[in-house]
Amino acid sequence: MKFFIDTANLEDIREAQSLGVLDGVTTNPSLMAKEGITGKENILKHYLNICNIVDGDVSAEVISIDFEGMVKEGEELAALHPQIVVKLPMIADGVKACKYFSSKGIRTNVTLVFSAGQALLAAKAGATYVSPFLGRLDDISTDGMHLIAEIREIYDNYDYQTQILSASIRHTMHIVNCAKVGSDVMTGPLSAIKGLLKHPLTDIGLNQFIEDAKKMQL
Repeated sequence: MKFFIDTANLEDIREAQSLGVLDGVTTNPSLMAKEGITGKENILKHYLNICNIVDGDVSAEVISIDFEGMVKEGEELAALHPQIVVKLPMIADGVKACKYFSSKGIRTNVTLVFSAGQALLAAKAGATYVSPFLGRLDDISTDGMHLIAEIREIYDNYDYQTQILSASIRHTMHIVNCAKVGSDVMTGPLSAIKGLLKHPLTDIGLNQFIEDAKKMQL
């Protein structure tokens, strides 16, 4: 399973990259605004800064919600850097734009997916990635992980090459469960990724090793 980090914070991206397990980055206008990145020129420059840190794909989201606007923005984003993947909303014009970009060899990430039917449409349109938001489903007492499993089954039935990018990851167990049901990618905060490192028995064992090593040096 690929590990993406969902942020626009360059320091978090650098730290995740330094772990040696980072495969890419997803971001959006909200995350950009959170970092104080505003204005078209600054946003485009920030995408380039991210591409210069990581080796993998960087999802860059369009703001338009009409076909023509998405195509114009998407082509501009894709021209920025070979690592850029154009992020499109799961709406009718988003599906049309996905098909258009697919025919042009431009990679896409269809986002805001909350049902297996939506994921099926995205795959039919040639999406590179589909982003089901499992955390937001959990927030409304719906089983987000069940959706990931449903999409996996459908894609395997018909050999769709679209990758399942599990988004809205809230915590470490989301990552583990995504891996168990066969998600191709997860994207979440640095805290969730670093959470995989933690176990009390590791801490206890390490402390014991350190104490024993000190005794050997006496």
